[in-house]
Amino acid sequence: MTRIKICGITREQDIHAVAQNGADALGLVFYEKSPRHVGVQQAATLARAVPPFLTVVGLFVNPTADYVRELLAKVPLDVLQFHGEESPEFCAQFDKPYLKAIRVKAGVDLVECATRYADAQGLLLDAYVEGTQGGTGESFDWALIPHNLPLPVILSGGLHAGNVAAAIRRVRPYAVDVSSGVEAAKGIKDAAKVAAFIKEVKDVDLQLSR
Repeated sequence: MTRIKICGITREQDIHAVAQNGADALGLVFYEKSPRHVGVQQAATLARAVPPFLTVVGLFVNPTADYVRELLAKVPLDVLQFHGEESPEFCAQFDKPYLKAIRVKAGVDLVECATRYADAQGLLLDAYVEGTQGGTGESFDWALIPHNLPLPVILSGGLHAGNVAAAIRRVRPYAVDVSSGVEAAKGIKDAAKVAAFIKEVKDVDLQLSR
């Protein structure tokens, strides 16, 4: 079954919508340039509202190691997600499972990326948009994803209820990751869109399992 992560959570009521509809993970953004950024105290409050068995992922872009450690001391993150130019050594130093985000465009060798970040739990594949670090709502050409990647693929970039079933049929990812595609406004999730997105994923999984 395709796992589901809803990223860019900023409100407790959105945690409830994510949990009640059966998502597997939620993301908190620790990147100050993002409209979905949450501060340490806000993140700690949100994390306390997360029910059991829902994975909390922290998203970082080129942070300092001290910042990550300081945050981990105050916010119970389960998984770290790195969206910048962090080295494998940097990502692995915090004794936490991590995901490495790769912005996909023609010429990016995803097999080499997977080999370089071999100790990552998976590669999160997002659209390459000049001057950004993800969260743009833009999709990319799924044909650029090779079938022989040695790491699980978390598919991101421009997903929403209208295209996630086609994405799963085409890519067969381990998980899908959505943010803007389930929002009423940046950082504000729409419970109906969250429910519709998750239903599409579960429905296509059921069809593919027959």
